[in-house]
Amino acid sequence: MKKQQIYIILFCIMVVWGFNVIATKVLVENFMPVTMTAIRVFTAGVSVFIILFLIKKVRLLTRREFGYVFFAMLLNVVAHHYFLSIGLSQTSASNGGLILGMGPLLTALLSVFFLGSVMNFVRILGVLFGFAGVAFIVFQSGGGFHGVSHGDFYVFLAILAQASSFVLIKKVSKTLDPRLMTGYMLVMGSIILFGISQILEPGGMASMVHHSVGIWAVFFASAVIATAMGHMLYNFALGKVGTTEAAIFLNLNPFFSLIGAVLFLGEKIVLTQVVGFILILIGVLFGSGVYEDVSRKFKRDNQIQI
Repeated sequence: MKKQQIYIILFCIMVVWGFNVIATKVLVENFMPVTMTAIRVFTAGVSVFIILFLIKKVRLLTRREFGYVFFAMLLNVVAHHYFLSIGLSQTSASNGGLILGMGPLLTALLSVFFLGSVMNFVRILGVLFGFAGVAFIVFQSGGGFHGVSHGDFYVFLAILAQASSFVLIKKVSKTLDPRLMTGYMLVMGSIILFGISQILEPGGMASMVHHSVGIWAVFFASAVIATAMGHMLYNFALGKVGTTEAAIFLNLNPFFSLIGAVLFLGEKIVLTQVVGFILILIGVLFGSGVYEDVSRKFKRDNQIQI
């Protein structure tokens, strides 16, 4: 497959993931959030296994792989989806989408502590820009720390949990197909989420009935297209073009979340959100190492031409 085709796939995934923030916002307003999330994630996991079975990629995990997958699942599925569903029920989709844009930056920062990555001046600058962008977004009410929405805080915890899981996923991905790992994490995580929902939302299953065809269409699109196929295609593309080039496309997520919030939810975008988006974008480009990698590649290409 040509690189241009991979880029088109990545672009389409970013559109779907950005709009999926809007879909999740709609779903948590119509269903009890944790129960809905558990069933949505289980649907996504089953979809992944059906696809993997058809391409003959299903196998059992080794004991070592199971340990890594289990703890990665607790962060990437249980904590991430739990905090995201609760957070989006208490904040705007535009805010949520922008804060989720911190993912690559937080992953790079955690890699310094747990994977031995080097933090130089450019990356430190990126971290400062990124967190300044989040500050612009969450403090936009003008109330300082007292004005921070609980929803914004939960969304930040969601992306922090997901970024933390990438450290574990990176350790085990050398021997385990990331697509198979995704399937196991989704199914196991959904079971734990469902158990949590039974405690926190006793009437959760009752909230899953008597909804329109449109709402259920959003539910299945989010589960199958965004979560199941989106993650599988992203992992496939990442293996073809590398982490650096794939990470550049992740910066489009908050942009499409903003567009979706305006088009589908009628939310108003304010200046502080625009400033926050720009600062986070700069922060991710500098802090995740994308800027340095692109600069090195540009210099190397110029030297070859000379």
